[in-house]
Amino acid sequence: MSDISALPAPAAPDRTPSIVSRRAALFGMGTILAAAGCSRTIDLGAIEVDDYTTGSIRPRISVDRQVTSPELMYASFTDEGFVLPEVPYQKVEPQWRRQIVVDPTGEAPGTIVVRLKERHLYYVQPGGDALRYGVGIGREGFLWSGRANIQYGKKWPTWTPPAEMIARKPELAKWRGGQPGGLENPLGARALYIFKDGRDTGFRVHGSPEWWTIGQAMSSGCVRMINQDVIDLFNRVSGKTPIVVV
Repeated sequence: MSDISALPAPAAPDRTPSIVSRRAALFGMGTILAAAGCSRTIDLGAIEVDDYTTGSIRPRISVDRQVTSPELMYASFTDEGFVLPEVPYQKVEPQWRRQIVVDPTGEAPGTIVVRLKERHLYYVQPGGDALRYGVGIGREGFLWSGRANIQYGKKWPTWTPPAEMIARKPELAKWRGGQPGGLENPLGARALYIFKDGRDTGFRVHGSPEWWTIGQAMSSGCVRMINQDVIDLFNRVSGKTPIVVV
């Protein structure tokens, strides 16, 4: 009988885990989708993302559950008793839809930056990102620029046309005392009131039921947004917020 104890012991299996960087997996998926020409949205909210620094590579991948597929961002929903209509996002150019971008402004987090030539509004985030929204701006002769503050905001605000606007459009005289908030109100679902040195500039960042005017210069100087987008921005702004219009 052979002596079993004298036989060499079998080699222990290699139990070293195979470690795959979650970041590499994410970038790999992006490469595959880009190569395939695919524009499908990936729910990054369901994926863990490492947040460490790797050399000079910018490692941060923003995840925001309010920035998702356009059919969700621009869907119909009830807000403060009003049923906000769905926006036919297919008719809105992708550059005007809500998205996260690398911050191009250099402003402090929490600052609103409106770039008139771009027709974009940026809300600067910590970590080098910004939320970007398409906007409509004032036509020639009605533009305002400068540094100021959002003094306060209102939900479904009343719109009161200024006297000079009534002079240009006499049919607005019926709203001399103010048009109540609602789906047809030119200020839309939200308004952020711009003050400079403690005084009302008369300019607003506000919603608009006319989503097709986003990206155009058609207003009387205010910055207009898709209603769903201005609600999103309104929910992020807190206290007196700096705003830069350039």
